[in-house]
This record gives sequence, structure tokens and C-alpha cells, in this order.
Amino acid sequence: MAALGKIRGRGVALIVIIGLGLFAFIAEEAFRSCNGIKGEARQQVGEILGEKINVQDYQKMVDEYQDAIKFTMQRDNLSEQELNQVKDQVWQQLVSNRILEAEAEEVGLKVTEQEVQNVLNEGTNPALAQTPFVNQQTGRFDVNALKQFLDGYNKAKTANPQQAEQMKSIYNYWMFVEKNLRAQLLAQKFQGLLASCVLSNKAEAKLAFNDENEEAQVQLAALPYSNIKDADIKVTDEDLKAKYEEMKPMFRQTVETRDIKYVDYQIFASQADRNAIVKEMNELQKQLATAADPTSLISKSGSQIAYLGLPVSKDAYREYPDIAEKIDSLGVGTTGVIENKEDNTLNIIRVMSKAQLADSIQFRQIQVAANTPAESKAKADSIQKALAGGADFEALAKKYGQTGEKTWFTGQQYEMSTTMNQDNRTYINALLNGEVNNVQNVAFTQGNVILQVVDKKAMKTKTTAAIIKKVIDFSKDTRSRAFNKFSEYVAKGTTLADLEKNAAKYGYKVQEQQNITTAQHDIMGIRATREALKWLFAAKEGDVSPLYECGNNDHFMVVSLTKIHPQGFREWNDEEVKEILKREVIKDKKAEKLIQQLKGVNTIAAAQGKGAKVIPLNQVTFAAPAFVAATGAAEPALSGAIAATPVGKFSKNPVKGNAGVYVFQVVSKTKRAGAKYDENTQMQMCMQQNMQLASGFMQDLVLKANVVDNRYLFF
Repeated sequence: MAALGKIRGRGVALIVIIGLGLFAFIAEEAFRSCNGIKGEARQQVGEILGEKINVQDYQKMVDEYQDAIKFTMQRDNLSEQELNQVKDQVWQQLVSNRILEAEAEEVGLKVTEQEVQNVLNEGTNPALAQTPFVNQQTGRFDVNALKQFLDGYNKAKTANPQQAEQMKSIYNYWMFVEKNLRAQLLAQKFQGLLASCVLSNKAEAKLAFNDENEEAQVQLAALPYSNIKDADIKVTDEDLKAKYEEMKPMFRQTVETRDIKYVDYQIFASQADRNAIVKEMNELQKQLATAADPTSLISKSGSQIAYLGLPVSKDAYREYPDIAEKIDSLGVGTTGVIENKEDNTLNIIRVMSKAQLADSIQFRQIQVAANTPAESKAKADSIQKALAGGADFEALAKKYGQTGEKTWFTGQQYEMSTTMNQDNRTYINALLNGEVNNVQNVAFTQGNVILQVVDKKAMKTKTTAAIIKKVIDFSKDTRSRAFNKFSEYVAKGTTLADLEKNAAKYGYKVQEQQNITTAQHDIMGIRATREALKWLFAAKEGDVSPLYECGNNDHFMVVSLTKIHPQGFREWNDEEVKEILKREVIKDKKAEKLIQQLKGVNTIAAAQGKGAKVIPLNQVTFAAPAFVAATGAAEPALSGAIAATPVGKFSKNPVKGNAGVYVFQVVSKTKRAGAKYDENTQMQMCMQQNMQLASGFMQDLVLKANVVDNRYLFF
């Protein structure tokens, strides 16, 4: 009882303690929940129709697309610019596919397995022509070749994992093609449904034919807007506001954009830096000219171009136009040190050999492996002997668990490589130099290969060359001095006003860029500015960024956010909008003055007396805007007015155009020579034109989908 009394006496304190304990428990769970939500948000690359897009899912699609390009182009890697294009293409396709899938589901559209199979059986879809399953004789997609490959791949996954791994790249490429084929078929179905809602009729067809083929010849009197100086036109805010209401739909922006002012400083080599690298290159030139094997020297020199030790065509140097341009014309020997100002490099080229070689080689092979090199050679010798005795190549290959099928090898498959081991070099040389139908027994570190070249095509000049290409780069000291100077400038630039005031003093220039979106990969085309973009879309107007080191470690940048333009309609007093409105208001007021100048005019002569320039205008149709050379503008309104005016009549009212005011008299109207009316053909053309007008539906669907693009946070 005494203990119970004590508890009662401390009831309030206990309630507080228990309450705090419960709060701590709830707060901990809430904190964990918030962290989970924030963690999930940090993994979201965007949003489509309310669906969050995970960065790993998006990256997987980018990798698939990138692998498909590498496979079709036979390349090991893509440039940074190409990879950015891939990322944009994948995102645009992802947005389109998700929206179309949602719309198709709503109306009950889907692609069946039978429809996919029908396309494969038909084999005429352009996407199928890019696959390895094209019959070389017919040039068409062969569905049976695909079935054989898929069956072989599925069997190899359990029976021969090593072979399955070799086949995997082709399998992955096919999966990519099939996925895109399904998306394409769904889009075609949806567009077909939309097209069935777009109709034409006989009356429309007849009018359209007349609009396209009735040509008018007129005498035109033109008063260009340029006759009146802009300075003579007074524009008020009320004028701009009124024009804004008239043109408001034009100023809608679908995503938020931001304007910046920035300073970008690029570091260049000093004269001392240049002298040092010239001295180094002169020494390298001497060593390269006498090197028995230049592999080690090229590697140590830091050259941008790897030494493969193989003959390659000039296509191998497409990333280096200066080398590609001259390589075929060089003879065997070593050049001096050549400067290329366009890419700021010094270059030395040693041509080791030149030859006319095939760029496309068809071959077949049997791989031979054994416990020891001696066993491998013995087995390969017996295979070679059997083939020399008339044995069937493919039958012999199957005996060793291989197909022995013919395969094409092209220059693209090795010429862009950045490294080349000795086994690969031996293999490629055997292909390049092998005689057609001759069987070679080629020894490698891990075994032997029986190789037979069966065909050669596309002879090209191929050069084995050792090239040292080095940038005339700045030294660490030069960079350090530039960094210290720019750091001092940024430290004093806590506001945009400070940056602008101090720029000239430090030798810098403040520049500006408008309408930056989250879809951009960089600022002003300078690579490695993603951190600056991330800062920009988290900043407030007037903020100044920290110093960013970007480019190829050769740029310093500081950014100030000057304006945020939210998604929606730009305001009338926005600087860009205001400029457009001002031009339109000036044009309107000039038109009023010129129309007043032509008031009461009812003949071409009278218009000429008012200062108008008179010119003939021929072959004017309603279907196309008339081009007036006197004002240098296309004038759709003039075409419409001429079509509505009978022959011999003078225009009822002056026509306000894009570049001037016009009056005219119709001299004659004739049908275009050779034009014959075909009702069915014309109705079909009208339907196609109507469908083109309706084709903007996708843009409207994207707007409704509330797409959020946060890729800049990750890529």
C-alpha cells in the first residue's frame, strides 16, 4: 500500500515520463519513415503520369540502348556526347511509351503474341533488317534463323555455358529489338485508331484541289513596314498588356527554366609550358624514328592514340580528323613534330607499313583446346590434315561441339580498339593476310584455332602506324596561379553586382544564358558542369555559386541565378516576352499608319501615287503563302485575300501582312497546267494532311502527363 501511495503521489511525473518515452518511440519511427521516403526520392530520376521512375531502372534502359548501338556499330565505347544523346533518346522513348501504354489500356488496345509473330514471319519491318538474322542471299529477315539461334542459346545455357556466354550479346540485342518492336506496334495501333477518326469528304477534296491548282496573277502595291522608323512609334505598357492577352497561348512554357549570369575561365598553356612540351616531343620524335617496337614508347609518351600494331584504314582515326586526312598520303617513315591548332596538339606519325587489304573478311573456325599446348597443337594438326584430305569443315566442327558456320569480320570490329594483346593481334593478322580457302593452324596462349578465310571484300589502303598525339597542356604551376586568381575573384564576388564590378579588373567576362532546363547536360556546352546544374536548380534568385572546377580540368566557373521562370505562362513584363510583344505592337501601329495612308485608294496607280512599290505577283495559290520579294516575306494573309477576290477586281481593303501592307488587282486566274482532278486521290491527300495536323496529339498527352525530369541529379 505504501508503494502504491508513492506511485499515486508521483502520478503527474510518471505520466510525463511515459509520454516522453512514447513520443521518442513515435519520433524514431517517423524519423525512419522520413529517411526512407527521402532515400526513395533520392533514387527517383523522374516522374511520368504520377509514376516514379527509379534511377536503376532508367540506367538499365540506357545500358540496353548503349549495348545495342555498340553491337550494331561494332564499337567498344561511345563518346560522352553520343552517350548524352542515348540518355535523351531513352528518356523520350520512355515518356512516349508510358503515355501510349496508358492511353492504349484505356481504350482496350494491346499487342498480342500472334501479332508479333506475324511481323516476324513477314520479315519486312525495317528494325528486323538490322539484326544478325538476315538471309545473306535474299537480304531479308529470316525468322527460321532467329528460331534456330534462340533454340541453340537456350540449350547452350545448360549444356555449354561458355558458348552461351559468347552468344549472350546477340541474345540481348534481340531482346532489345523485340521490346522496341512491341512498342512500335502499339504506337502504330494507336495512331491507326486516331487516323480512323480523321475523315475527308468530296466537298473538302474539291475545295482543296482548287486551292492548290487555281493560280492567280496580280498587280501588287506594297508599303513595307521598314518605310517607318521604329523610333517614330510610341509603345505603352497598356499596348503591351493588350497584345499579351491576344498572344498569351504563345508564351506558355511546359517546364520550369532558369536564367543565369556566369564567368567561365579556361586555362591555357603558358609560353614556358609550350617550350617544355616542344622540347619533349622533339626527343620523342628521335626515339620513335628508331624504335624496333614502338609499343612501350607510345604508352609512356601519354599519346591520345593507342598503338595497335595492326594495319588500319583512315576510318580508325575519325575522332582525329587531322590524322585521318593525311595518313593515306604518307609514305613509310617518320614525320617531324606537327602542330594542329584546331585540337591544340603536337603530333608525330611513324608509318611502319602500308598495304591494300580487305575491310570485310568472311571466315570460319574450329577452336582447339587441350590440357597442354603440345596436346592442343597435335589435335589442331590432325584437324588440319583431315581438312587437307577433303573432310567437310562444318561436319568436323560439329564433332568438336562447334558450328563451323561462316562469319563476317570487318575493320570496325578492331580499328577503334584502345588496347590489343598479342593473341588478338595474331588472330587479326591471320584474317587480314590469310589467302582465300587456305586453312591456317594458328597457335595462341590458351590453344590453337583452325582458321579458314572463305571470302574477302572492300579493299582499302591500310596503314600500320605509331602516332604520338599530345595536347599542348598547361603545367601544374600555371593551373595553380590561375586557380588562386579565380578563387580571389570569387571570394570577393558575394553578389552578382560584385562579380560584374570586379570582372574587368581580373580580366574576366560576365556572360549570360537563358532558359536552362533540367534536361540539359551542361552549362554552355562545357562538360563536367553537372554539379553547377545541381546547385542552380536548388538556388534562389540572386544566389551566387561556389567556384566549380570543370571541363577537362581546364575550366573554372562561378554562376549567379538571375531569374526563375516557373512552368506555365510567362508574364507580360518578362524581358523576352516584352521584346516579342514590342515588335508585334510596333508592327501593328505601323500597319495602322500605312492602312490610313492607303485610305480611299481603289487603283494600283493611286496606290503608287501614295508611295507604294508596284510589282507583278504570279502563280499565287490559296494553299501556299505568297512570297513578296519587295518586302522579303511570305504572306499567307495575302494569298487568302487574293483567292477571295474575283478577276478584274481591286482588293476591298488593304491587307496587313508580316512585313508590310498591300493592295492589289487580280489580273487573271487559271488552272495549273496538267492538273487533273481525281476524287479518291484528293480525298486521301486531305486525310493525310488532316492527320498531320492531328499528329501533335503526343505533345498534348505529354503536357497532361505531368512529366518531371530530374536526370540532371544523376547524369
